[in-house]
Amino acid sequence: MPPLSGYQKVECKTIDSITIRGWFYPAEGRAPTIIMAPGLTDILTYVTTLSNVDVSRITLWGVSFGGTVSACAAAVDRRVKALVMVCPILSFYKPEKREKAFLQLIKDRQSQLRGNEAFTLPPFNSKGENPIGMAGSGGPGGVEVYGFMNAVIDRGAPNFRNCITLQIYHKLVMWHPKELLKMVDATPVMMITPELDTMSPPEKQKEAFDRFKQPKRFYLAEGKGHLTVLS
Repeated sequence: MPPLSGYQKVECKTIDSITIRGWFYPAEGRAPTIIMAPGLTDILTYVTTLSNVDVSRITLWGVSFGGTVSACAAAVDRRVKALVMVCPILSFYKPEKREKAFLQLIKDRQSQLRGNEAFTLPPFNSKGENPIGMAGSGGPGGVEVYGFMNAVIDRGAPNFRNCITLQIYHKLVMWHPKELLKMVDATPVMMITPELDTMSPPEKQKEAFDRFKQPKRFYLAEGKGHLTVLS
């Protein structure tokens, strides 16, 4: 799907020398800005240099894993003045899969140190499963996202690769976003939770939302799932 008209192509570099490219939709005069992207802190720094951005009204908006990343960025970056989390994923492994998955992760690291390529695999297999049991693995949500990712190329993203390295799971297991959410204690928050989410349990999203003490708003998207919440 092509972008709407009236945008500018922009790019910036992150601290680890990754170039991020995107679209910027300017308003007339200085205006609030919503950032919808990974690498958020460095993108935010770039956005603050734009003349028509009101740096006192910058919002981070993220969906699914991006919602979690946005919240963690807001936890440590006080330049963020508002946060929108759409169906955030808050846990990344199932205890019963831990031992087998960890063994695979360490073997892959050992293999790479011997000069071999990193092991790669799709985030979900045809059964909707992944090694650590992340995000609805083995259930209808995992099956749904498997089909979605396999259709991305046909939907206009010819360079998309439906694979990640095994070490991505290593990083996810060591990441504890629920702890970081405790530091999102001043930024106003809106959370949008799909009623029928099978990848991130709605009750877990609401539980995280209830811990926020600052101004906040919760919206339950009735009849929507994880991949249909924005439709």
